[in-house]
Amino acid sequence: MTATIRPMTPDDVQTAADVVLTGGWGDRRLFFAFATSHDRCRPFVAEVEGEIVGTAVATINGNAGWVGTVFVAPSARGRGLGGELTDTTIDALEGAGCRTLVLVATDEGRPIYERRGFELDTTYHFLEAPGTNIGDRRLHPFRPEDLEPIAQLDKRATGEDREHLLRAFASETSAWCMSDDDGLRGFVVRAPWGGVATVADAIEDGVAILQACRARAPITKTVRGGLLAANREGIQRLRQLGWVEGRNPPRLIRGEALDWRPEWLWGQFNFAMG
Repeated sequence: MTATIRPMTPDDVQTAADVVLTGGWGDRRLFFAFATSHDRCRPFVAEVEGEIVGTAVATINGNAGWVGTVFVAPSARGRGLGGELTDTTIDALEGAGCRTLVLVATDEGRPIYERRGFELDTTYHFLEAPGTNIGDRRLHPFRPEDLEPIAQLDKRATGEDREHLLRAFASETSAWCMSDDDGLRGFVVRAPWGGVATVADAIEDGVAILQACRARAPITKTVRGGLLAANREGIQRLRQLGWVEGRNPPRLIRGEALDWRPEWLWGQFNFAMG
């Protein structure tokens, strides 16, 4: 059977999210809704005989682009559709001027990406801990004047231009900053689907921000952080504070190397936009 790949529309969001959910990847409805309405995202679906059987999303962060949510329903696997969806996102990103492509690979998807020139860049270390509900005043709610310093720190940390995402997500109820007399030390910005971009340029501040997030959370909630392998000290500090390490997925790259600071990254929006 021949598959057709086309742009995802708002009308496709629920069906596409159901396909991914039934495949065991979790609820992507809010993310797909955002992607279909945001001008720096290029979401796609694959159809067979009018039925959605696959998804993929490209996100344009300046000269860097992310390939994400490349998913094929179990009933449609083994036909090369994952590769076709990947090629579609690559074409979209390169057509938008992205010179560096980034993704986080599953075990099943990694060979597909490596055949297309992606190489291992580094590894994520995901840690989690329960909330403590004791309160913490080290973080203050986002203010409009925080956006510019947040965007500047984020660009130095990621090597990407994610201001469009920070602008879309940051509000006084979804973002918090750590500052002192010298300026911004770090920040947390939560996406509508729950992913949290967390950046701090010092070990002490990154650990303090994650611990502050833990202190703000109820004891019934699990708080998560995502550190890169380069941040060995941060990983060790969190372990000593009771954080438990989980998955360690690989981050792959194709194209120009990024000028970034992986040890400054402590959390992500998701695996389709960093």
